[in-house]
Formats: sequence, C-alpha cells, structure tokens
Amino acid sequence: MRDDLFNNDSDIADFRFDDTVVAVFDDMVRRSVPGYEAMIQMVGLLVRTYGQDNTNFYDLGASTGAITLALALNNKSKNNKFIAVDNSQEMAKQCKENLTSKIDNLAVICSDINDINIENASIVVLNLTLQFIEVEKRSALINRIYQGLNQGGILIVSEKIHFDIQQKQNIITKLHMDYKRANGYSELEISKKRQSLENIMTTESKDAHLERFKASGFKDPNCYFQCLNFVSFLSVK
Repeated sequence: MRDDLFNNDSDIADFRFDDTVVAVFDDMVRRSVPGYEAMIQMVGLLVRTYGQDNTNFYDLGASTGAITLALALNNKSKNNKFIAVDNSQEMAKQCKENLTSKIDNLAVICSDINDINIENASIVVLNLTLQFIEVEKRSALINRIYQGLNQGGILIVSEKIHFDIQQKQNIITKLHMDYKRANGYSELEISKKRQSLENIMTTESKDAHLERFKASGFKDPNCYFQCLNFVSFLSVK
C-alpha cells in the first residue's frame, strides 16, 4: 500500500509504529531511505560468510520481517533459529504473517529489545533500530549483544547518521530531501514526517557509533556501506 499518511492537514503527533504505519511501512521505508534495498542485500551476503551452525540469528527491531527473510533465504548454515523481535504488537503480528510460511525455526517476539536475552548468536542485526533507542541505553544494548555473540559472530547495524560539519550536513540533508521528492513525497509530507520523528529518533555521527562498538569489545568495527546519510556497520567478535 502506498504511503500517504502525512498527506493531510491533521495535527502532527509523535511517530508510532501502529497499524496505520504497518500497512504502508514497506513503501515508506523504500521511498524514504536511500540504499535500503542494498542494505538488505548486504545482510544476505554477510550471513553466508559469518553464519554458524547450531546458532541463533537475531533481527532486533524486525518490523515487517525483511531482514529476517534475507537471513533465512541466504543462510548456508545448519540448525539455526531465526528470532525476530519488535516492540510494536502490530509490527510483530505482520512480521509473523509474512514469514511463518517461509521460514522454519522462526520465533517472532513482541518485546522491547532491551529486555531480550541474546545468547548463542552468530548473527545479530539492528536495521534502522538503534536510532529509536534512548541514547543513554545504547551502550548497554550493544554490550549485551557482544556478550551474547559467539566468537566470530557479527553485529550488523544500519542507521541514519548526522555530520558534525554543518556545511556537509546541509548538503546531505538537501540530497536526502531531493531523494524523497523524486520518490513522490510532497513538501507537506516531508515536513510533517520530519516533525513527527523529532521526538522519538536521535541520530549520531559515524564516529560515535564506531567508538561505541569498540568500547563494547569489538576489535575492528567498520562502516561497509553508505548512501547519503544512511550507513551500515559491521562488527566482528
């Protein structure tokens, strides 16, 4: 379904992952996030290299299940469990509907990812998820993921970032807005969605993310993908 949630004159409320967003989410994210399809494709490639037999694969903040599906379709390992977690009941329900017939050994859990016990993991993915976690809780979450990963396991994080140099930030912001316009969003929709997200999404710089991964114990985290102000990080334990 096409995303037209902000194409009206109603009052602006904080963004919520409710049933109205679930219905248009796949269209919304593809038209709003430059490089989104490549992010998913790269997760598929990485699981082929880093997936381990007899381990768990976690998709934290799974939304409608695109990452979980990419993990399963590209998996070459044996006896794995796919664990998709989202704190929105509507999202978790849609994720389960989308994936139950496609993935064996699937568990879809409706929960705050801060309350999930990560264990025996070889793959953990946070795809456009960490930015919705309070900044002061992010290090603790990354620490728990590190502890729950097996040696050689990986954490994949994709995020919207900001730039400390204002001139660069201005240029990238303009290009991102142009991307949305090119995908059919009006000025009203762009403005209202930005305001709706202001109170619930906090971006950080690329260096802030890399330093957090290092502080948690990852030896050589790196940014392996970037498209405008959206990046993907790979951290190997």
